[in-house]
Amino acid sequence: MVVVSTIMLTLALPGMGSAQQATPSQPADNSTAIARYLMGRIAQNAGAWDVASENLGAVLKLDPGNAGLLRRTFLLSLGEGQDEEALALARRQVSGEAGGGSFVAHALLVADDLRAGRTKEAAARVAALPADGMSPYIGPLLASWIAVAEKDFDGAIMLLNPLSSHEGFKSIQTQQLALIEDLRGNRDGAFQHYAEAAKLGMPLRLTLLIGNFQERSGASDAARKLYRQYLEANPDSMVVEDALNRLEKGGRPAPLVGSAAAGLGQALFELSSALHQEGAAEMALLYGRVSLHLEPDQPLTRMLLGDILVARDRANTALNEFRGITGGPGMLWMARLRQVDVLRQLERDNEAIALLQKMAAERPERTDALLRLGDMHRIAKRTTEALAAYDQALARIKETRPRDWMLHYARAMTLDSKGDWPEAETALKRALELQPDQPSVLNYLGYSWVDRGQRLEEGKALIEKALALRPNDGFITDSLGWALFKLGKTEQAVEMLEKALELEPGDPSINDHLGDAYWAVGRKAEARFQWARAAHQAGKDDSLRRSAEAKLKNGLMATVKADTTP
Repeated sequence: MVVVSTIMLTLALPGMGSAQQATPSQPADNSTAIARYLMGRIAQNAGAWDVASENLGAVLKLDPGNAGLLRRTFLLSLGEGQDEEALALARRQVSGEAGGGSFVAHALLVADDLRAGRTKEAAARVAALPADGMSPYIGPLLASWIAVAEKDFDGAIMLLNPLSSHEGFKSIQTQQLALIEDLRGNRDGAFQHYAEAAKLGMPLRLTLLIGNFQERSGASDAARKLYRQYLEANPDSMVVEDALNRLEKGGRPAPLVGSAAAGLGQALFELSSALHQEGAAEMALLYGRVSLHLEPDQPLTRMLLGDILVARDRANTALNEFRGITGGPGMLWMARLRQVDVLRQLERDNEAIALLQKMAAERPERTDALLRLGDMHRIAKRTTEALAAYDQALARIKETRPRDWMLHYARAMTLDSKGDWPEAETALKRALELQPDQPSVLNYLGYSWVDRGQRLEEGKALIEKALALRPNDGFITDSLGWALFKLGKTEQAVEMLEKALELEPGDPSINDHLGDAYWAVGRKAEARFQWARAAHQAGKDDSLRRSAEAKLKNGLMATVKADTTP
């Protein structure tokens, strides 16, 4: 489900406009206030909302009547998950101090009232919602679930009607209708809407909701089939394994959405997820926080918030979210894999390795922790440790599956970097047997043959197949250009390598290849320019840098023989 792009025009954070709007007026200590205000704004612009919230909150205490500052501090507090502080600031906004308050402030207060059972207060707040850009989309969701809390199911359904005119909200509306009918006990109506929602896509949360409904309706076989179909398409989804394992033990589960507050939490989770997919990370974070306020123990919401924070370069905060996830063994496994990714981003490799080793020991039938462990060692150029992890993972495989191509591919790259090309070639061929149309494997094997001057036509054919599958991949385009160069088709090589450089302008290997092709067609000044760029951008690749510098000094003939000899 995707929120339509026209909605994106409405997503500027309210209260986060110009600096002038929220500049401190005349607080008691003006110099301190201005300094902290500037620190807060810089931190906010850098995505460090924790620092921004702390500094702007301090300024707000000195300048409590500043409406713009109040709005900004509220949004930052909410984004940081400081619920009590955010609620207090939201109440100050809507009380009149800040001219009615932002829409997000109203939404949080409605959610808080609904969670506490204050339905009349919640309904009054919805009636007073500001008519900002999100009102036509979120207002009906808030009003509908308040009606559900008051047992007005027909009214709740009617209140969702305005969403039908917004194509991007069709999936969210359909799911809400299913949940409302489910809560009402209308199984036929719920089944119809769940079926309609399934036609629009089957993400994890919807799979769990439908499976849960089927189990409670006595359709255990249908639920089992649904879970297994999802696992077939998403083999590593241990969350669905949790549901399947519980199903096999017998008994009927409790509803996943058993209250109006949980229903609104689900609606805002879907909205947050859609906004995140559309790239509206700030709004996704805010509405995700409101959703979590309604359902503090909802693990998928906390997982989503962690993913949003990772995308915003807030690794430490994301790590806390992932560590706070609760649930079954599968959910916790998924959360720990997320922790590993964040620890790697934070360059806390020893902690990541220790966690992966612990996970691999806990689940001796699984290979995913070992694959990630091998990848960590491979990226760090610890080839012996990487191969040990990959080999241990291979030993665990009792029945080879198509998705095991990744393990053979990673092992091949490690063997190649170690200088064992024959074994690497064997591993690549095995990966292709498991996944014949995998572009990365096709490109790696084809380029390796071409670069070694072996099986040039066959290598070129593999690369062409990879490029047909990924026509805008700069690295595969570079491989084809290099194959053309090796085959002596230098003019075609120049054209292809220039295209590769447009797609990946910062890659030194492409610069180096293009320099060789330019030299071969007589464009020697341009060749030297590309080699100079390659040498400058080579970073830790000493071999590439030395090669480019040698060509800058002596021209291509100093290295062409070594490059083209089989």
